[in-house]
Amino acid sequence: MTSARDVVRDFYDKLSKGDAPGALGLMASDIEWTTMWHYKVDGRGPEKVAEGLFKPLMAEWSSFSLVPTEFITENETVVSLGDFTGVHGSTGKTSNARYAHVWTVRNGKITSFRQYIDTLAIAEARV
Repeated sequence: MTSARDVVRDFYDKLSKGDAPGALGLMASDIEWTTMWHYKVDGRGPEKVAEGLFKPLMAEWSSFSLVPTEFITENETVVSLGDFTGVHGSTGKTSNARYAHVWTVRNGKITSFRQYIDTLAIAEARV
């Protein structure tokens, strides 16, 4: 059986390779996704995450990466700490923002996600 941490690591790995469909495939059909910045996932499910987060994120940033540096795991909960680095498509400015992501994984699927990120670092790249 795949551990919760392995599922979360697989998610980051798929995103780093540009495999958005693969990342979405790791999500439960009723995933709850909560973000801190201006993207809003309205409703539940992978398709809502794609519409509310993945598509606008890829449209706004000419490049970006999420690099986890630490994982803290307790049962079904995984906290990943890391760095978001992105180049804003309109301003050309680079953002380096630290993040904490809190994941819940059940039966090999991601059922919830909560994001905590340096929103000031993001905002400064957007203007």
